[in-house]
Amino acid sequence: MVNDSLVQKNRSNLAPLAGVPAAMKQADPAVFKGRDLRLDLFRGLANWAIFLDHIPNNAVAWLTTRNYGFSDAADVLVFISGYTAAFVYARRMSAQGFVAGTALLMRRVWQLYVAHVLLFVFYLAAVHYLAHRFDLPHLMDEFNVARLMDDPVGILIHGLALDFKPLNLDVLPLYIVLMAAFPPLLWAMMRWPNLALIASAVVYVASRHLGWNFPAYPSGGWYFNPFAWQFLFAIGAWAALGGARRVHAFMRSRTVLAASVAYVLLSLVVTLGERFDLAADPLPADLLGLFTPNDKTNLAPYRVIHLLALACIVVRIIPTDWKPLRSRLLRPALVCGQRSLEVFCVGIFLSFVGHFILETYSNSLSAQIAVSAVGVTLMTCVALYRTWSRSLDVRMRQSNGQRAIGNDAGNPDEIKKEL
Repeated sequence: MVNDSLVQKNRSNLAPLAGVPAAMKQADPAVFKGRDLRLDLFRGLANWAIFLDHIPNNAVAWLTTRNYGFSDAADVLVFISGYTAAFVYARRMSAQGFVAGTALLMRRVWQLYVAHVLLFVFYLAAVHYLAHRFDLPHLMDEFNVARLMDDPVGILIHGLALDFKPLNLDVLPLYIVLMAAFPPLLWAMMRWPNLALIASAVVYVASRHLGWNFPAYPSGGWYFNPFAWQFLFAIGAWAALGGARRVHAFMRSRTVLAASVAYVLLSLVVTLGERFDLAADPLPADLLGLFTPNDKTNLAPYRVIHLLALACIVVRIIPTDWKPLRSRLLRPALVCGQRSLEVFCVGIFLSFVGHFILETYSNSLSAQIAVSAVGVTLMTCVALYRTWSRSLDVRMRQSNGQRAIGNDAGNPDEIKKEL
């Protein structure tokens, strides 16, 4: 009887909560039923792509999407991060209130900030040590850490304030800011999702036309403008909290699918035309001018449309119950998506190490392939280790819970409480 009551209790915890805002009732079923493995898959692939793309002159990086369309792995990560943030915290905020939900979000922000600080310190130390140990002073300039020699305390202070970022350390500060600003948006989106998304779009448009951005040290603005990139994050959250269901019929339309395929092909042609003069010759100059240079800092609208077009195609091709999602072949990418923070941080650090190895020892094609393969393997090993170590904690909690139930089994009052 006790075990049956526990099973029933667990089932009730998975059911939609009573009294949630009306908009939550239209939420994606995954918000209440569990993980959508497609999100884990593409987040894992995005982490791999960011690692490969951050190694200069890496031939293996031609496998990533940035070479074949307007959007790239950063867009995928931000969109999925918005979706999963709503996935995790909307229910908690519904059950425990705005203050408790905000506290949980701030706890995650603190975790992200600590991860960034650790990555920042290790990154600076590695670049500084290897640049001087192997007499490669240009690495200090290339990775934007040359000021470390002149003003180490100032660099540390500005690094902690997130306005100084060495090369390739831009994404995590963006995520920290987006998550820190998410509580009021999530609260509004749980009640008035469409109005909340419109408000996000207004901020996006204003940032592009009025030049809003966070200042960077020593000059300029953030490479990923938070005022612009919050729109993609908000679209992901909106999709999780009912948006995907409301536009389901629209997304399944053959006309929309055809338009999505056409736009992705246009993006492919334009992107290749930008990279190869031969491919650009047949294209009208005015057409290329509309999309070049690709404005990543302020999240150009054509990047957003490209990502949404890809999402439309992927949803049609890969259903939620797609069998290969549970295959051993895709397991490495899935586990890297599930342990995204750790894998991302390791990948950023390994991208510098890979660049150093290729520049110092050999930049041959075989070396590029080897460095890329070893890096992806190490990222996967980190993800597998973190998954295994967390499973030990879960087993311990389950074991403690079973012992507690066993100790209370002879107490009729405790049995009644469980029933």
